[in-house]
Amino acid sequence: MQNALAVLSYMINGNGGSKYRESKHFLSGLKAKIAEIARQTKKVAMDDPRRLIHSLKAGLALTLVSLFYYFQPLYTSFGVSAMWAVMTVVVVFEFSVGATLGKGLNRGLATLAAGALGLGANHLASVSGKTWEPILIRLFVFLQAVASTFIRFFPTVKARYDYGMLIFILTFSLISISGLRSDQILELAHKRLSTVLIGASTCVIISIFVYPVWAGEDLHKLVAQNLEKLGGFLEGFGDEYLRTFDQESENGRTSSLVGLNSVLDSKSKEETLANFARWEPGHGQFMYRHPWKQYLKIANLTRQCACRVDALNAYLSSKTPASQEIQCMIAGMSRGSGKALKEVSWAMTRMRRPPSPNPHIPNLKIASKNLNSLLKSDFCQEHTNLFQVIPVATVAALLNDTVTSVENIADAVNELSSLANFKPTESSEEEAESANRRKIHMLLLQ
Repeated sequence: MQNALAVLSYMINGNGGSKYRESKHFLSGLKAKIAEIARQTKKVAMDDPRRLIHSLKAGLALTLVSLFYYFQPLYTSFGVSAMWAVMTVVVVFEFSVGATLGKGLNRGLATLAAGALGLGANHLASVSGKTWEPILIRLFVFLQAVASTFIRFFPTVKARYDYGMLIFILTFSLISISGLRSDQILELAHKRLSTVLIGASTCVIISIFVYPVWAGEDLHKLVAQNLEKLGGFLEGFGDEYLRTFDQESENGRTSSLVGLNSVLDSKSKEETLANFARWEPGHGQFMYRHPWKQYLKIANLTRQCACRVDALNAYLSSKTPASQEIQCMIAGMSRGSGKALKEVSWAMTRMRRPPSPNPHIPNLKIASKNLNSLLKSDFCQEHTNLFQVIPVATVAALLNDTVTSVENIADAVNELSSLANFKPTESSEEEAESANRRKIHMLLLQ
């Protein structure tokens, strides 16, 4: 018993105790790291459950194309070239239908074109004789690589066909160079093209028919949500301007500023989604040749408005002194602009034609004229402090620009509703009647 206690004391207090504490610290750190990974995994899945479904779809696509190795008849037909189908699935399968379809078509068409040109270059080089054949092949590869790489710098090609140009360079070089050492160049080209088409087709079919994710729908929702965020910020800003900021309101403004910053930083995502949406077939309310460019126009106008609002926020946050009448007019114009944007966002979300003209726009124009007149009268006073009036005039100018931006956004959304054939806005009676029908239907289902 005493020996056991001595050993235990040594483990705790001596070198053994040091190793024990290190092991305990390592295990606790490992446990914390595993818990953190689990939390991040749950957060990623909860933020967008479609990510988990996409992962399952990618696994399904890879499993299907791997059958070329598992079944002997398929392996006999394609051999090692079946690996190109697996590689195609890995690089082509993307989150949205548009991205997958764009990459699949780029890869398939580029492989077809490069294979045909590679065979032609090989034939032309072989006709010239053994001496000139390797020289011509190297020359063709050089010229093709130079021309294709330069074409990749074209903005249109860079945006939509950059991946296809890369595959074109790779396939042409592979077919041309392989022809120098192989007599079965035609069979090589045929197998590569077939396996690439099989892999790309598998990706496209699974992407479209198994819980599809449409880039066009994501773009539509993103643009509408940005309008909603901007409208909410302007509405809340008008209310906050009339009272002194306390700690609670500061927290509210901070969250609103996060939404405003997300609007300002959304350009890259919107352009990417619009590029993918152009590849997608018609689906739901998004028909063939849907006006995706109009969404980018609305998004650009929204960001311009957000920039003015951001500058407006900097001036108003400094608590620029102004008369009570001017403060009320500024707050009213801010709230009216927010309501106009929210109304446009609501119509866009439901794919309805917004009322034209927007009922808030005429009132905002009248308020803008009244504010300018009031500021002019302040300037004309004899004892006016210019250092106090100029900041207020700057705020009024920014707010007038914001009203103009809101009007431009409303016009752009009206143009989109005409191009995309949005349904007319329901009257209040029709909307109430449809709501009652939905309630009755839900009661019958219970």
